[in-house]
Amino acid sequence: MEKVTDGLYVLVEYTGTLENGDVFDTSKGRQPLELQMGAGQLIPGFESALVGMSLNETKVFTLNPEDAYGPRDEERMVTFKRSELPPQLDPQVGQPIGMTSPDGQRFPAVIAKVDDAEVTVDINHPLAGQKLTFDIKVVGINEQATQQAGCGCGCDCSGEPPAGGDCGSGCDSGCN
Repeated sequence: MEKVTDGLYVLVEYTGTLENGDVFDTSKGRQPLELQMGAGQLIPGFESALVGMSLNETKVFTLNPEDAYGPRDEERMVTFKRSELPPQLDPQVGQPIGMTSPDGQRFPAVIAKVDDAEVTVDINHPLAGQKLTFDIKVVGINEQATQQAGCGCGCDCSGEPPAGGDCGSGCDSGCN
């Protein structure tokens, strides 16, 4: 029986929950997540948990922040003068916004504080500092990508990252 190893393409059904039981992501109602093992498409702990699994095998595991999105880092709070923001933006605390790094990589952020002069943005990953539990099932093991792997970043081709994934700019243009 074939086992999950580096280089293989793996299809995984999953549900990710937080410590309080809230679901933060799931493949239910969508196609399974497809990834190439060893390509670094997912958080390290998720990929490590897949190694050695067989077709139709299930597993439940919990990742500490260090194996997921890392600890929260209060130094990842960035303050901008309101004059630096687009004039049409009406910033509200808790509002998610998209930002672009100097190298052009897009990433999500959340507005943490607003006053008349400045806006503070939290650029920590939304799941940083969280313990994440995954309930997974391997539903495919292949030597080549299937049709749904057109994005190459592990996203589901909607531009949304999978559990433990980061589409970055790789899916902004849609699927091949």
